[in-house]
Amino acid sequence: MKLLREKFKPAFNGLLLAFKDGSVRIQLYLCILAITAGTVIQLSHTEWIAVWLCIGLVVVTEIINTAIEKLCNLYTVSQNEQIKIIKDLAAGAVLFAAVISLICAVEILFEHFV
Repeated sequence: MKLLREKFKPAFNGLLLAFKDGSVRIQLYLCILAITAGTVIQLSHTEWIAVWLCIGLVVVTEIINTAIEKLCNLYTVSQNEQIKIIKDLAAGAVLFAAVISLICAVEILFEHFV
């Protein structure tokens, strides 16, 4: 059991660090909002699966984006076109995940209100 705990310790530490980051925290607040809304409108089991997958997709991409930004900042904090491209690509992944999640939310809400 101790070996298992030691194996997961860095992962739990990573989650703790991620939750302290402002960008990840914003995603977590939106997650709470989505769960609250889903509870109020009484989502079906399938709809909850879609919501949890979207939440996971957005939070995971935000954590990866944060890690990439911190790694790039270790390399240089001065203006660097290659670093800008890397950071923009990572931010684009978060945006894409968020847009897909928003589309899913609109589809689910449309079913409940129309």
